[in-house]
Amino acid sequence: MIRLSKMTDYALILMTYMARNQERELHTSGGMAQESRLPLPTVTKVLKGLQQGGLLVSHRGTKGGYSLARGPREISVAEVIAAIEGPLALTECCAQTRGVCELEPHCPMKENSRVLSRVVRGALEQVMLADLMHPLHVVTIKDARGRSAPSVGFVSGRIQ
Repeated sequence: MIRLSKMTDYALILMTYMARNQERELHTSGGMAQESRLPLPTVTKVLKGLQQGGLLVSHRGTKGGYSLARGPREISVAEVIAAIEGPLALTECCAQTRGVCELEPHCPMKENSRVLSRVVRGALEQVMLADLMHPLHVVTIKDARGRSAPSVGFVSGRIQ
C-alpha cells in the first residue's frame, strides 16, 4: 500500500489553509494550530519542514509568522510531499541512491518500478495547491484505444 505519513497529510492541510486564507499576510503557528485543531508542536515541526523545503517564508518578530513562498498555482502537491518525506519514489531502487537494496543488480522489476515512480510523481506534479482549495473528483476519459482512463477533475474546471 502506498501511504503518506501523517506529517505529510498535516502539511497538505496547513498549506491548503494558507492558500485559502491568502488575504492574511502572515500565518502564525499558534493560529494555524487552532484553526486546524492540530497540536502546536506538530504544526511547528511541519511548518519548519515546509520552510526548509522552500515552500514557506518565515518572518521573524512579534508580528511574524509564515507566508507561502510562491502562489498556490505554483506549488505542486509533489513539492509538499517531497518537503516532508524526501524525494518521491515508490521503492528504494527508484530513489537516486544506488545500492540500497541487495537485489538491485539483478532485479527484474527495477526499471519498471522506476517508470511507475515517474508516472506517480508526474501526476502529483500536475496537482497544484490551488486545486486542493476545491473538491476533487475522479472523471473517466478515453485513451487513444478507446479504453477508460481514470483522471482527476477539478471543480474549478481544470482537468488532468
